Amino acid sequence: MHQTGEVLRNLLTVAWLLPLCGFVAEIYWLRWSHRLSKTAAYCAVACIGIGFLCSASAMLYWACKTEFAAFHAEDHGGERHEATGHAAAAHLGAPEHKGDVPADAVAAVAAAEVGHAEPHEHAKHDKHDEHHTAKAAVPKFYSGTFYELARFGSLRLSLDWYIDSLTLLMFTMVTFIATCIHIFAIGYMKDELTEEYEDHEVHTSHGHFSRPGRFHRFFAYLSLFSFSMLGLVLAGNIFQVFIFWELVGICSYLLIGFYIERKSACVAANKAFIMNRVGDFGFLIGLMILWTWCGTFQFADGPDATPGLFTMVRGENGNGTMDVSEDGKQVFLKDTSGHRIEQNGRPKSIGYLLLVAAGCGVFAGCIGKSAQFPLQTWLPDAMEGPTPVSALVHSATMVAAGVYLAGRFYPVFTPEVLLVIAYVGCITLFVAATIAIVATDIKRVLAYSTISQLGYMMLAIGVAGWGAGLFHLITHAFFKSLMFLCSGSVIAGCHHVQEMPRMGGLRRKMPITAYTMLIGVIAISGLAIPVLNVGFSGFYSKDAIVASALAYSQLNPVHTLLFVTPLVTAGITAFYMFRLWFLTFSGTPRDQHVYDHCHESPWVMTIPLMLLSLLAAGCAWGCNGAGENGPLYQLIAFSETVPAADRFASVGAAHITLPSHQGHHSDVHAVHGQAGFLALLAAFAGASFAYIMYGAKVINADDIRRQFPAAYEFLVDKWRFDVLYDAMFVRPVHIVSAWCAGFDKKVLDAILHASASVTLVVSHWDRLFDEGMVDGLVNMVGNVTRSIGMSLRVVQTGQLRQYVMWIAVCVVVLFGVLFTSLPR
Repeated sequence: MHQTGEVLRNLLTVAWLLPLCGFVAEIYWLRWSHRLSKTAAYCAVACIGIGFLCSASAMLYWACKTEFAAFHAEDHGGERHEATGHAAAAHLGAPEHKGDVPADAVAAVAAAEVGHAEPHEHAKHDKHDEHHTAKAAVPKFYSGTFYELARFGSLRLSLDWYIDSLTLLMFTMVTFIATCIHIFAIGYMKDELTEEYEDHEVHTSHGHFSRPGRFHRFFAYLSLFSFSMLGLVLAGNIFQVFIFWELVGICSYLLIGFYIERKSACVAANKAFIMNRVGDFGFLIGLMILWTWCGTFQFADGPDATPGLFTMVRGENGNGTMDVSEDGKQVFLKDTSGHRIEQNGRPKSIGYLLLVAAGCGVFAGCIGKSAQFPLQTWLPDAMEGPTPVSALVHSATMVAAGVYLAGRFYPVFTPEVLLVIAYVGCITLFVAATIAIVATDIKRVLAYSTISQLGYMMLAIGVAGWGAGLFHLITHAFFKSLMFLCSGSVIAGCHHVQEMPRMGGLRRKMPITAYTMLIGVIAISGLAIPVLNVGFSGFYSKDAIVASALAYSQLNPVHTLLFVTPLVTAGITAFYMFRLWFLTFSGTPRDQHVYDHCHESPWVMTIPLMLLSLLAAGCAWGCNGAGENGPLYQLIAFSETVPAADRFASVGAAHITLPSHQGHHSDVHAVHGQAGFLALLAAFAGASFAYIMYGAKVINADDIRRQFPAAYEFLVDKWRFDVLYDAMFVRPVHIVSAWCAGFDKKVLDAILHASASVTLVVSHWDRLFDEGMVDGLVNMVGNVTRSIGMSLRVVQTGQLRQYVMWIAVCVVVLFGVLFTSLPR
């Protein structure tokens, strides 16, 4: 194995396994220390913090070894795929080609590229021959196997690893945010540092419910959560992803239901777990289809030149187009050389509709995990968990896993599946944003905001904006974790008050929390300085998504809704986020008692806020520019497995044309300025309207509420999804259960009772027969035997003298008889 891949694997493996070690130590060893000790928290912070250092070191090491190829400004255009997306560079990513490329191979690659160029481009290639040769030698990914679990003929199950720039970026992001959240939780969860924790929300006949503190258990669960997410990111096959996918679900169940004695927390944990299992049912169907027809779960090619899923479907490790039959019903699978795989003398293929079904099945798992329509209702209820849990779930772990898998599995998705993804994201982002307008719980506003932003990411992936969707995933992780921790700071400072109508004017009491929250609000709203187009991170990532949606809608006019909806929702997002800030931090106090007892959080909680605010503001910036010219986007785009340099027209029934995303003449670049202007205009409109209503209070929100009571109740009732699901699933289950219970009581119990009665009657007659006939016969035989025995007692006296006398008498009698019978 090449040294670079080995070093990256070792560093990320350490970063992955350290939280698991922390979990074991915290749950088994440190629990026996004093309950008031913070040792468990320090252990958890040390494990995830060292994991962050390992992840950052791996990224820096990779960047140095690749001579910062991903950050070169000239690579941003169509040349990136010329450098790393062609066949030779794709093969460099295969396990058997990890390493320095021989000079003759590099020369051959360069010659091939020049040979395919137009005459007027020869000079350009000659001029940059050395630079292109260096770039062509950069592997796009490294992969390998930790351990082979089983092999069934040609079928193989193993624990694999897959490392590219996206893996490195996700590891760094997850570990950094998790480290900040762990540190914040030391201050937030201090109430659990007690021998007897009194839960004022749980009432018993003896007063409030009391239990031992669970400080160490909370940090143990956080460590296991981080381990599960990192394992999912490092996974080199879809089966391994599913394993950690389920482990993430278990961790979320444990953390959402941390206050398990509260009925609301118990119901929320069950709801999250069950709704995710609904999505995972589709995930399993997709896995079974791929296992049956492709015979592998691996993303990359194997060490024995066996093709992985990306190569089978797309060829060249995912860098080509699908080889579809002329009738469009079959997709021919390819080997590592780009040729069709032969099976029994015929090309091996998978039905096009089966590939669509497999993609929809895998995406169903993403719907459940990332709370997309129609399985979005569990995420707001998940706010029953402690706020650090909400921050981790909503930014770097569970909900991010769905978007990450959709991005990672992108080469296997057909245009029809992408269209489904786009519309699901489109519906989700609008529905969640409208509910957030009327929510009053500060955490629930952020929860609906998360659902909406996840819809943006899914929409971007669906309209072929792969880089834009994952770009927003990273930027969103920073400003959403920041805002959740800020909300936790507010809740802790206000003594667990979460309703915004009871707050107001808190920026005077909590200035650090207020202004770091404002940075997050500006970032998620997508605001920027007009003309200069300089803004925080969310401005650039949302701008990229809207541009991708506009380019897609122009090529597919029937799907214009995919552009109009996110554009309108951009304004709604700015409105409800500034509404949150104005209701919480500006104006005068609406509850004087809450205001008087409010205070700024300690440094252990405010330092993570300041660190996250820096990245929420500037993670999209760089020395070469910002946004799609910045290093963050370039890192993501470097891992793109399906080239987006040219338009792609679907051969399926949907007749979809995917836009091009690279180069100065791409479809997205052509509309980028228009899309950015419209998105910025919508954001300013939403923010201005929020200021008019809740900042300046020119318009009374209560008047609007009274004028549209039906719409207000509809939104407060969350579009009545819970009512609908209750009517469609819960009540029918209750009715069927009642029928089953009635059948059990009226029919089955009646049959059992009748059988028991018959058994009693039979047993009664059986007893009479047994006692009268069987026992009578036996008793009679016994009595006769006893009588005979009693009669023989006269003879059998047991006296020896009597026996001797009778013997003598008998002898005399016998002799007498003998002598009298003799002839005379």
